[in-house]
Order: sequence, then structure tokens, then C-alpha cells
Amino acid sequence: MKMNRLGKTDLMISELGLGTMTFGNQTSEADAHTQIEMAADAGVTFMDAAEMYPTAPVRKETIGRTEEILGNWFAASGRRNDWVVATKHSGAGMEHTRNGAPITSESVPDAVEGSLRRLKIDHIDLYQLHWPNRGSYCFRQNWTYDPSGQDRTSTLQNMADVLGALGREVEKGRIRHIGLSNETTWGTAKWLQVADAMAGPRMESIQNEYSLMCRMADTDLAELMVNEEVSLLPFSPLAAGLLTGKYQNGAVPEGSRMSINAELGGRKTDRAFEAVDAYAKVADEAGLDLAVMALAWTAQRPYVASSIFGATTIEQLKHQLKAVDVKLSDDVLAALDATHKQHPMPY
Repeated sequence: MKMNRLGKTDLMISELGLGTMTFGNQTSEADAHTQIEMAADAGVTFMDAAEMYPTAPVRKETIGRTEEILGNWFAASGRRNDWVVATKHSGAGMEHTRNGAPITSESVPDAVEGSLRRLKIDHIDLYQLHWPNRGSYCFRQNWTYDPSGQDRTSTLQNMADVLGALGREVEKGRIRHIGLSNETTWGTAKWLQVADAMAGPRMESIQNEYSLMCRMADTDLAELMVNEEVSLLPFSPLAAGLLTGKYQNGAVPEGSRMSINAELGGRKTDRAFEAVDAYAKVADEAGLDLAVMALAWTAQRPYVASSIFGATTIEQLKHQLKAVDVKLSDDVLAALDATHKQHPMPY
């Protein structure tokens, strides 16, 4: 397994990361523990969680269950040090956690404490802010995104206050590094600028949706990540399962995400299925499996530290782990770029 540096830190993480958002809903605790061990055996060293997980769907009664499942495995196995552990502080609008309250300097200590308690560990390696207080264009909100109502002064003050609180957590040893999720180029730049001004901890990563079918990170954000050494941690590298091909021709496998969320969070469109057919053709012509190709593509991108994939079942995990150490040829990469140009923004 190739290892990559996380931001400017001394942490080296595996180019594939284990996503855990189904643990506790679609994936049982026993299967989740098996997945953790299988991934570790394959060389995966990075796992990602969130205090609001599991999802599909998010329910008030299951908030924190994923972290608890991870914590039970750490406690039983004694293998905490095998993993770089990331989790997230819920943000504005996430109604099941703190009633959807925004992230503030006051919310940080309690949120960190809760995650540490559930995870049964003494520190979090990467602590991420799940959603910007001011909102975001992520999750298909780009089609109607309008930042004109934002207040720059209050945004920058909140950033300074939250960085102060996160810095105190770093000083206590409860978190090592910090990162963002569902952020914009401007937002990431300002977090870095505020950190420089107050000599606080810097944002080392940004976890945004990124796949062959969702390449919004490839322009302005990519330039920032390269020049400022902020790592991308893609989520949904298989486009919520679309890039496995399992939903083609009207198929909805039992227990799949589409069987629970019929529109796949806005990803289910006629153009999306057409794009999947086109990517499947590239895979077939190269003698590659579609899902393995799609996952390997995200891991090979120059600003990606770890591509976060999730699996509902053990069999799915086995299949996705075939992407370990797969390197796509220049011809395949060129064909994928050409396909992207033919099928831009399919959802």
C-alpha cells in the first residue's frame, strides 16, 4: 500500500482509507469489526468516522453509534496504534446533533470529549469540521448556491474563535491535527490565513466528494491544495455505488443505498447512468473492473492523501480492496479525462 503525507504533518497515511458511515445501520458491529481487520491486513492505516454516523439514513437514536463500534474494536483488540483515526464535529443544519447548532469555540470541547469517549481512545489523529457554518455548495447544492448573504466579518471571527478552541485541544493532546470537510476554496484559504495570523493549528486536509463523476475539486481548490500543501481526502469515490455498475438498467439490489435512498442524495439522473456506461466502456477496453478503476483513479490524483471508500458488506470490501497498488496507465487516464469531457457534471 502506497503511503502519503497528510498535509504538512509528519503523519503518513495509506492511499486508501476505510470509510465507516454504514457501521451501525447497514453494517452490523460484527461485520464492521471484520472489515476493520480485513482492511488492516490489506495495508489500510487510515479510517474516517463522524460523530453523526451512521448514515443511510441519519437517525437521532443512532447518532454516535459508529464511533462506539470503532471504540469497542479498539478496546477488544488493543490495536489502536495500527490506525490513524479521523472523525468529525457536526455543523450547522445537522439537526440530529446538537439540534443543528453551528460549530463554535464552546461546542468544540464537548464534541471532542464525546468522540473520545465513544471511540475509547485518548487522542484523535485528525479532527475535522463536517460542514461550514455559512453553508456550502456540496451535496448538489451547487445548482442553486448563492453566497451573497454571507457576513465576512462574523465568518472570520468564528474561524479565529474555533481555531483557538481547537488549538487548546491540541495543547491538551486530545487531537493531533485538524481538517475540513465540504469546504470551498475561499473558505479553506481563509482558515489557513487566520491560522497564520494567530499562530494557531492549520487545516491539513479537506474531505470533499470527489470521483470520476464529481470533479469540482479539480480547478481552484486543486490549485490551493497543491500550493498550500492541504491534502484532499475524497469521499464517495464510487459515486455512492453508481461507479460499481450495480444500478444500471434499473437494478436496485436489496440492501443497497438506493434501496434506502431512492435518489442517492440527488445523484440518480439519466445522465449519470449514461456516464457510468461510458466509464464502464473504458474499463472494459483496458481489462479493468469498473469499481477498481474508479477507486484507483481517485487515489492516483496528485493532491489526494487517502481516498475514503466504504463497504456495506464484507464481499464489497473484498472487491474494493483489489484497488490496492493498482496503477492506471497514461492511456487509461487520458480515456477517463476524455469521458469526463463528454459527460461533465452528470448529477
